[in-house]
Amino acid sequence: MVNRLMLLDTASLYFRAFYGLPDTIRRADGTPVNAVRGLLDMIARLTTDYGATHLVACWDNDWRPQWRVDLIPTYKAHRVAEVVAGAADVEVVPDALEAQIPLIRHVLDLAGIAVVGVPEHEADDVVGTYASHADLPVDVVTGDRDLFQVVDDARQVRVIYTARGMKNLEVMTDAVVVGKYRVLPEQYADYATLRGDASDGLPGVAGIGEKTAAALLLEHGTLDGLLAAAADPGGRLSASVRSKLAAAADYLKVAPAVVNVVRNLELPSLEEVRAELHSVTGEARAELERLATEWNLGGSVPRLLQALDRRP
Repeated sequence: MVNRLMLLDTASLYFRAFYGLPDTIRRADGTPVNAVRGLLDMIARLTTDYGATHLVACWDNDWRPQWRVDLIPTYKAHRVAEVVAGAADVEVVPDALEAQIPLIRHVLDLAGIAVVGVPEHEADDVVGTYASHADLPVDVVTGDRDLFQVVDDARQVRVIYTARGMKNLEVMTDAVVVGKYRVLPEQYADYATLRGDASDGLPGVAGIGEKTAAALLLEHGTLDGLLAAAADPGGRLSASVRSKLAAAADYLKVAPAVVNVVRNLELPSLEEVRAELHSVTGEARAELERLATEWNLGGSVPRLLQALDRRP
């Protein structure tokens, strides 16, 4: 078997699991377990179908880092439930899902699945760093387009895109990204900066939508190249585009640092976090099997264990 690393944008997946299964699925004390069940089934299927030998559940230690907010105050602002001075803001999360996050962590720990997060950084940054430095093929699993920027055929980095559901997964390669957005993956962050993204509170450049952003990057290569052309009085850039870029100058100075994932975090190695998948044995397996009954996890735990039992 060829070694292959799978990186989970974990929050993206447990949100999708929560909304994909009814929260009437509960354990005896009334705590919902639909997100737990759904996430375990996703992991079992994904690792099996895509031949993962190593797995890291990348975690949002800070879903809205202050350094990104300092640059663009609207960043994810519409998703803030409570502002917390000196700490991470509280995200809007349904109570029925919030109650399950500790359960998810506990089950992942028992299953021996590596969970990695970094203070003041999002899971995307953990994904970006591992994907950029791994010496084995990588599959990134996410429902967020932001991570298309890490796709890299030359380094064998793909994104397994879950936005259309687990029955309609899309494998994003260089060609697929170009086909859908008319930009290369390495241009995607600049494309998103220009276009904006309401789901992340990124305003973009007023008057520049997806088609225009793609056309401008096709001609100028990068955002820096585009801005250099805008600054050249003799350049071919239209007066209309120059005006739009000028009006967004302050935003364009800071947006790339917000939109680009961090790729140089100091992370533990795959060996240090025991990312290689392995069978669950002994007390951990007995506890998982007990929780499967006590927490009403149905067949999700046996399916996960079966997937892991295929490993050495």
